Amino acid sequence: MGKIYFPENMVIYKFLLSSPQPSSYVTMAKETTNKRKASRAPSSKKKKVVKPPTPPSSPGASDDEVDSGSEVGDSDAASSSASGDEMKKFTDSNNKWLKMKGDTSGSDSDSDSEASISQIERDAMILDKEKEEEAKEFEQDLQRQRQDQTKIFHLPTQEELEEDEDRVVPPTEIRERVEEIIEVMQDFKRRREEGRSRSEYMDQLECDLSEYFGYLPELIGLFLKMFSPSEALEFLDASDKPRPLVIRTNTLKARRKDLAQALIKRGVNLDPLANWSKVGLKIYESTVPIGATPEYLSGHYMLQSAASMCPVMALEPQPGEKVLDMSSAPGGKTSYIAQLMKNQGIIVANDLKVERQKATVGNLHRLGVKNVITCCNDGKNFPKVMGNFDRVLLDAPCSGLGVISRDQSIKVQRTVKDIERTAHLQKELLLAGIDSLNAKSKTGGIMVYSTCSVSVQENEQVVQYILGKRDVKLLDTNLKHGKPGFQRYQERRFHPSMQLTRRFYPHTHNMDGFFVAKFQKLSNKERVPQGEEAEEEVSASDDDDDEGVQMDVEVSDSESDVEVSSEKKALRAKFMSGVVLPEDDESLDSDEEEAKEEAPPKKQRWEKIKKGKKKKQEKGKKEPKSKQVAGKPKGKEQGGGKKKEKK
Repeated sequence: MGKIYFPENMVIYKFLLSSPQPSSYVTMAKETTNKRKASRAPSSKKKKVVKPPTPPSSPGASDDEVDSGSEVGDSDAASSSASGDEMKKFTDSNNKWLKMKGDTSGSDSDSDSEASISQIERDAMILDKEKEEEAKEFEQDLQRQRQDQTKIFHLPTQEELEEDEDRVVPPTEIRERVEEIIEVMQDFKRRREEGRSRSEYMDQLECDLSEYFGYLPELIGLFLKMFSPSEALEFLDASDKPRPLVIRTNTLKARRKDLAQALIKRGVNLDPLANWSKVGLKIYESTVPIGATPEYLSGHYMLQSAASMCPVMALEPQPGEKVLDMSSAPGGKTSYIAQLMKNQGIIVANDLKVERQKATVGNLHRLGVKNVITCCNDGKNFPKVMGNFDRVLLDAPCSGLGVISRDQSIKVQRTVKDIERTAHLQKELLLAGIDSLNAKSKTGGIMVYSTCSVSVQENEQVVQYILGKRDVKLLDTNLKHGKPGFQRYQERRFHPSMQLTRRFYPHTHNMDGFFVAKFQKLSNKERVPQGEEAEEEVSASDDDDDEGVQMDVEVSDSESDVEVSSEKKALRAKFMSGVVLPEDDESLDSDEEEAKEEAPPKKQRWEKIKKGKKKKQEKGKKEPKSKQVAGKPKGKEQGGGKKKEKK
């Protein structure tokens, strides 16, 4: 048998030599030893040329040949141990798969590890490059922001604007100018152009916003007074976007969970509305029309916006109460009230127009409501029709500035004068609603006022007017969402309890613009107008004159003052009807001398009162006792005298 280079484990190869084995095993052992030596040897050393061993001639070999083979194996073992000592210097825990940079030798396993290492390194290189690019972009953004902050915006002059009238200005250019003006307004001292005032920037912003969004300039001016420029831009953007479709589950016929499962089976993509609602569902997509499903036709749900649910939730009707809905069409809020009352009690659904009440009746029949009485009366005169309600809901007619996303014509049709007219109508309806309440109700005496507008004239100013005219107070609406009402608006200051009211905006709550206020009636008394409201209706001098008129009416009971009493009764009738008493022509005279000589009407009336009293006293002294008894008896003595005479 020829010489063989044995590895460190000599026992295995001795066993192979001692037992008769085919030559393939020996060659395999030789290849493995060569691979191990090549992998352990450093790249600087030269590879040893090993002579190919000759296969054994016979199974039994001589002892000399075995000894010579062992000597050669010992020498190889020594060389391998020396190379192992050199490799001990590299003590990395990952030395099994790491490789030196200069080492090009290796086996197939090493080539596989090289491929895996290169992929990992490649990914790391990509990540490093991305981080470097992000850092560069961040630095560039910082530089741009610093330049923009220090840059002075050039506001176009009147001449430049006149030149632009001939050409069509693209909307993108107007939008950029709007955003730049808003940035200047946020840091006006540094960014403003010299010689330009704040009013010039605001006028230009109002003009650009009205042109970009298609509003009347006066409406844009109203929004800029209510909001900051940046918030006004957000409000206008949100008003152009449609609100999500919302349905309300009718718990008189179905549960929300069952309804959601039935609609999902029909291909409707929906989610619960919010945490504050237990019956609302928000619909994203639908393969079938929502207003024509079998569930809708059977009355399992009602199409109703999320904002219109809030007034009914604030009203909190209880079963068995008597509730009034002053403007009920088309029946969404009325059916929700019946749903909360569980079809118990009485609900009076009133509306001015008969045509709109047809839709109310149809929806109530479809939803299974059984405790509603519909009527058509003018809400301003409703206390004359019926009263003593426990709760009243007034969703007053308004300008609709909170639902522009539904009706884009509001941008052009509504003006500030229209808002003032609707505010006057809302005051009349709200007074009538409070007069219809029963202040002594054990469970109620509650009224909720709501509008689908965001203007202060239709909301806070109306509530402030009612607080001065009736003995009521504001209560918490118990609505967890929404923003509190304004306590100040420009030069006006409202009652501190105005923060209990709630406002909803499309750009913050993704709902229609809405306002909700909750009143409690304390008594049936009327409050005397105070402050600004008194100046609008009755002046202080007129109030004094009215008191004199009341005194005159009480005094003028005698027959001699028939003419004076008739005049005073007419004045009293005017006062009770709400007409302001006119002043005499003498008070309007501009001549100071004549005004000094002639007494004012107030003093003249008091003189008439005194004269009437004196005449009564004189007649009482001249008339005999019998006539006094025939007139007005003074007390128990006269009554006792009558009884004695009869006996």
